[in-house]
Amino acid sequence: MAVSNDDIASIAQSIRGGKTALGIEFGSTRIKAVLIDEHYQTIAAGDHEWENHLDNGVWTYPLEEVWSGVQAAYAEMAHDVETAYGEKLTRVGSMGFSAMMHGYLAFDKSDNLLVPFRTWRNSMTREAQEELSELFQYNIPERYSIAHLYEAVLKGEDHVPSVSFFTTLAGYVHWKLTGKKVLGVGDASGMFPIDPATKQYNEDFIAKFNALPKVAAQPWQVQDLLPQPLVAGQDAGTLTPEGAALLDPSGTLEPGIRLAPPEGDAGTGMVATNSVRVRTGNVSAGTSIFAMVVLEKPLEKLHPEVDLVTTPAGDMAGMSHANNFTSDLNAWVRLFGEFSALTGHKLDAGTLYGTLFNAAIAPETDANAGGLLNYCFYSGEFLAGLDEGRPVFARGPEAKMSLGNFMRAQLFSAFSPVKIGMDIMTKAEGVAVDSLVGHGGIFTTPKVAQKILAAAFNTPIKVMSTAAEGGAWGMAVLADYLWHGETALDEYLDSRVFAGAQAVTENPDPADVAGFEDFFARFNEGLSIEKAAIKAIPLEEN
Repeated sequence: MAVSNDDIASIAQSIRGGKTALGIEFGSTRIKAVLIDEHYQTIAAGDHEWENHLDNGVWTYPLEEVWSGVQAAYAEMAHDVETAYGEKLTRVGSMGFSAMMHGYLAFDKSDNLLVPFRTWRNSMTREAQEELSELFQYNIPERYSIAHLYEAVLKGEDHVPSVSFFTTLAGYVHWKLTGKKVLGVGDASGMFPIDPATKQYNEDFIAKFNALPKVAAQPWQVQDLLPQPLVAGQDAGTLTPEGAALLDPSGTLEPGIRLAPPEGDAGTGMVATNSVRVRTGNVSAGTSIFAMVVLEKPLEKLHPEVDLVTTPAGDMAGMSHANNFTSDLNAWVRLFGEFSALTGHKLDAGTLYGTLFNAAIAPETDANAGGLLNYCFYSGEFLAGLDEGRPVFARGPEAKMSLGNFMRAQLFSAFSPVKIGMDIMTKAEGVAVDSLVGHGGIFTTPKVAQKILAAAFNTPIKVMSTAAEGGAWGMAVLADYLWHGETALDEYLDSRVFAGAQAVTENPDPADVAGFEDFFARFNEGLSIEKAAIKAIPLEEN
């Protein structure tokens, strides 16, 4: 959309006056920086692609890449500002950082990293996960930070007695830029369970954890190792001179900028979809996928398939989280892209994805994907009982192999793992959902993923105009909320951020619902195929 000279002048004035907010999110495959104005419109953006890799069997990112990546994303965003508005970006009104949740970044008293960053993608904490879930009678998934710490305790890892502080990726970045060891309550809830009444770590669970024999033998208590939880709108420190130089080595960015509490991608997803109110929910789809609903009341039973986290305001939400979503899908799209290029008709990404995705909902495509079967597991998946993953496509000799059925099987497969936990919430626990909003890049292609998701959950799916903005935009909104803390977060989002926001709703088609259920039954029955592939195909490190 063309921007008028008057609009450019107005935005430039907002930039000079510091009436902006910056959100930067560390996703699994991309670090994105988004600058918004006082009307919550994106006025500049930058990004940097990165990828985790296996290091001695551990999925990790080197910390050097954290900083080179965020500097690149910030520099691109700042260049965007200067190019579009003729302004050097010396300050913003407020800023905040978010990242993929969970994982394990442990430091000693001299602030040295003790072991390589263990991301959410690792599933080597089964013993700790089972023991802590039983101890607390509260689900502690494998990727939670406390599971990583306790697994290291159980295994007697050498670094454990030296741990002085552990945190998430967002918490680490925030700490280095402000000197504050704090964490947004939503991200903190993925480290250690939060008491929604106090918005702090559950004290009963803290006492039970410290009393475990192998923990009691350590020279620390867990409450002294954790970052302080903060709710949205609370002061989380300011950008230090060292932090400003670390984010912007050019020296243009000034210190002293207010920072919001660092949040996880679940929290920024809730904000980006206006889903922080009770009985609202969202589905955040990227390299991993999670579906979450803000709960009216606690779940009646312990369900290992349902994680309990909080909104950025500290209210409890149930979440079905799957480690795997678009990695396998993107690999197949790249393959089709290579083929189109070889024919002399190279397609841009939008056309390529749009063409393939639309084939999945074409009239001639079978509702159940024609009997085709796909497993999207690049890595382990707790929901499916898998410690490792191997992408697998399979079909019987009588299955109907067509492009539409193939792409439908890919999309059905991507949404199948997260359906397991969502079914438990809605069917077993009777969790009520007034609205469910989808967001993430997969929803950029109109209707397709929205229609498939409506079939998977058998519920209307809304996609808002901000769907592709994702977590970085949501984090920028949380940064702006620092100036509006007197208003409850849900009211702030309703009355200011999303007032008049446009949205498209896709209702479930009964034929699609039946087709998905048929595929999902075959998906579960055929999991032995995936388990055989794990045994037969060695895991290669890169």
